[in-house]
Amino acid sequence: MVEHIKKSISKIMDDVQKVDDAEFSKIVPALLKKGIDNIDLSMFGGDAKIDLLNKAGDELYKRGNYPEAIKAYSQTSNYQKMIKIADDYQNMNMTSKAVDVLILVGDNNKLVELGNKCLADSQISDAIKAFKAAGEHQKLLQVGELCEQKDKIDFAIEIFNILNNREKLIAIGDKCLKSGQYLYASRSYELAGDREKLSKIGDIFLKSGLLANALQIYEVANNKVMVQFIKQNFAEKDYSTKIYI
Repeated sequence: MVEHIKKSISKIMDDVQKVDDAEFSKIVPALLKKGIDNIDLSMFGGDAKIDLLNKAGDELYKRGNYPEAIKAYSQTSNYQKMIKIADDYQNMNMTSKAVDVLILVGDNNKLVELGNKCLADSQISDAIKAFKAAGEHQKLLQVGELCEQKDKIDFAIEIFNILNNREKLIAIGDKCLKSGQYLYASRSYELAGDREKLSKIGDIFLKSGLLANALQIYEVANNKVMVQFIKQNFAEKDYSTKIYI
């Protein structure tokens, strides 16, 4: 009798599973056609919805539609599958996309690992993004100092701004000012909030007759006296063309 009941329950469960699979097989194509963001799954219970989204994600993955697969897996917190996609992106040399997926997953260990690889491969921008997302400020500082040494000034400025390192930003600004790299100097001083040094760059432009650039710098520096001076004394000039900034 007990054995008969077990067999009956087993058959009922198999039949239910077949119905579920049949229903899912009808819905998954609609998901693929309309897109994960454009279909309402609110009529399904929690487990059914998760199962459906995972199956849709699997099918999208097979078809190579990684962006839509990521959307499906994100809704079910299927991080294992998302990490697999990140690995695939790495194998396809699409490192930036791999970093983006790992950021969604929130796997700091893998982000640091990938950041180190990016750094070794001179993919500085992706390394910065990975270390920033992982909260690895010490790593970012090391990369920033390395970029500064190798004259990759744009990256160095970006990193020290992320770290809110005013001292480093001013130091870069001073270095760039001495070498005549006014774009980098002004950017560094602006991010550091050093209005006095910004005004010094404005003075250089003014003495060189570059009124449009001088005006822009003085405005950023909130140097109202010099802004008023230029506008009152050179009202006939066109300030729309800016050479350096």
